[in-house]
Amino acid sequence: MFGWQQKTPLDPNRPLKYGLLAGNGRFPFLVLDAARSQGVEMVVAAIKEETFPDLSKHAKTIEWMGIGQLGKLINFFKREGVTHALMAGQVKHNQIFSKAIPDFRMVKLLASLLTKNTNSLIGAVTKEFANEGIMVIDSTTFLTPLLATSGALTLREPNEKELADISYGVEVAREIARLDLGQTIVVCDRAVVAVEAMEGTDQTILRAGTLSNGRPLTVVKVAKPNQDMRFDVPVVGLPTIETMIKARASSLSITSQKTLVFDREEMLALANKNNISIIGTSL
Repeated sequence: MFGWQQKTPLDPNRPLKYGLLAGNGRFPFLVLDAARSQGVEMVVAAIKEETFPDLSKHAKTIEWMGIGQLGKLINFFKREGVTHALMAGQVKHNQIFSKAIPDFRMVKLLASLLTKNTNSLIGAVTKEFANEGIMVIDSTTFLTPLLATSGALTLREPNEKELADISYGVEVAREIARLDLGQTIVVCDRAVVAVEAMEGTDQTILRAGTLSNGRPLTVVKVAKPNQDMRFDVPVVGLPTIETMIKARASSLSITSQKTLVFDREEMLALANKNNISIIGTSL
C-alpha cells in the first residue's frame, strides 16, 4: 500500500517472535490474552502517554517509552529478537502536537513526511520497522472471532428512517475515511451532524448530541476503502453504546469483517436494553 520494500529480509530460519506496540484501551489486553491462549508470548512496547498502566500485569516483558521515542522502540524490539510486530490500541493523533519530545530518529522521520495524517505517520513507522527486519502484521491476527458479521447484530433492526441515514452516511463516511480525516460520522435525517477529526469516535458522537436538539441520531463508523488491517482498524465496544445513549443516538452501522467488536455480549445487551440497533454493512 505504501510502496516500499523491506531492506533487511526476514531470515526463514530465524524463530518467530512477536512484539506488541500498545496504545490505549482494551485492544492490547485482548491481543495479549488471545495470543497467549494460542501459545504465543509477546514482548510489549507500551506508550507512557497512552497505554493503560495495568498492562504491566498482563505482559512478561514490557518496556515503557514516550510517544516520540522511535529509536528506543526499535532498539527494544531488536534486542528482544522480535521478527513480527503488531500495533494495537489507539494513539491519539493530536499527540503529534503534544509536549512529547521526539528522539532523533523520530525527528528525521517527521521531517521526511509531506503530510502528517494517520496513514503517513503509521506507514512511515512501519517502513522503519521493515528496514530493521521487523514485519508489521495484521493487528487482528489473534482476534478474528471478534470481527463484526454482516446484518443486524441486535434484536432490533434499523427502521426505514435509520436505513436511509445509514445508506447516506456510509457513502459520506467512506469519502471521509478515504481522505484519512476520520472513520465516523453522525447523521440525522440524511444530513451530517458531526464528522470525526482528531478527537475520536466517542467525542464525535457527544458533539453531535449537543447539536441535534434531542432528535435521534445514526452513527456510521466505516473502515477505509482499502483498509490496511495492520493498523487503524475500526473498533467499537461497550463505551460506544454508553456514549450513544448520552447523545440519544438510536442506530449504529459498522463495517462487517473489518471492525473489531469488544465486549460483544455486554455491548449488545446494553444496546438491546436501550432499543439501539446495530448493523454490520459491507463496503
